[in-house]
Formats: sequence, structure tokens, C-alpha cells
Amino acid sequence: MIIERLSQEHRNIETLLAVLEHELEIFDRGDHPDYEVIRAIISYFELYPEIYHHPLEELVLAKLELRDPAAAASVGNLRLEHKKGADRLHRVAQAIESVLSDREILRQNVDNIVRDFIESERRHIMIEERDFFPAALKALRPADWSEIASSSTNHEDPLFSEAAEETFGALRQRILQMEHESEVGRR
Repeated sequence: MIIERLSQEHRNIETLLAVLEHELEIFDRGDHPDYEVIRAIISYFELYPEIYHHPLEELVLAKLELRDPAAAASVGNLRLEHKKGADRLHRVAQAIESVLSDREILRQNVDNIVRDFIESERRHIMIEERDFFPAALKALRPADWSEIASSSTNHEDPLFSEAAEETFGALRQRILQMEHESEVGRR
């Protein structure tokens, strides 16, 4: 089902935010984070959410606006939030490129930019999970879901599928490593 797919994608995004947060902690200590992993996270956010995830959410939103305008209004302006997220991601990419190009940028500014992105993404996901998805599940009809499904591209997440693209190889390894470390830590 569409909402289950979107929720799974949110969990995938949260995993990436945790990896980004981990790399930021390394950076904040004055050490060298894995910039290949950070760039892969940026590439992922430029690709998958922008091309597949957000357009699918916006199809659901369009149906919700027709079926229950008040509920749609109560979740806020998701289209604007998606655009603001893309703008924040662009600032992250610029900050990281500045660091890698040895351009003058304060470490605290890099930290603030990346943290703002992480926190905003988490807040956005929480609002969608808490308000938007339940409202859509309540208001939309089976025919609406069928129409959304036929209008959307059923594209597998390139990072969280078995056929992960080479672009995300290092990032996929880092995620698996962090999952392993957290399992070992719980024993």
C-alpha cells in the first residue's frame, strides 16, 4: 500500500539522517568524517525523495485536498515544506563543498547548516506520520488509492534495495556497519 511504502521510505530517510548525524559528530570533534558517505547521502536526497517520494506524497495530498480540504489544510503546506527541504539540502551540499575545497567557512556554520537540515527533515517526517498519513487513510477511497498507484512510478529505492547502485556502495556499507555496531552494543 502507498502509505506503507511512504512510511518505509521515512524509516530509510531516518537511517540516513542518523548516518549524517554520526559523520557530523566526527566533524565536530575536529576529525575527518567520511566525505564520500556524506556526498552519497546528499546525492541520495537529491535523487530519491525529490524524484519519487515527494511527488507520490503530493499525489496523495491532491486527493486529500479534494476529499477533505480541512484535513489537507491542517497538515500545512507540504509542497512548500518539500521545497524548503530541497533548499536546506542545497545549503548542506554547498557547505560540504566549501570544506572540501578549503574555502573559508566556520566549522560552526557547517554544523549549524547540517543540523538544521537533519532536524527539519525529522520534524517534517513526524508531521507527515502524525497528521498527513492518518488523514489520507481516513479520507481517501479505494479508487483514489488505485488512481494514485497508477499515476506514480513504482521505483525501488536505490539505496535500500538489494540492487543498490554503485553510487551508494560506501553509504550502504556505513549503514550496515552502524547497524552491526548497534547490535553488538546491545548484547
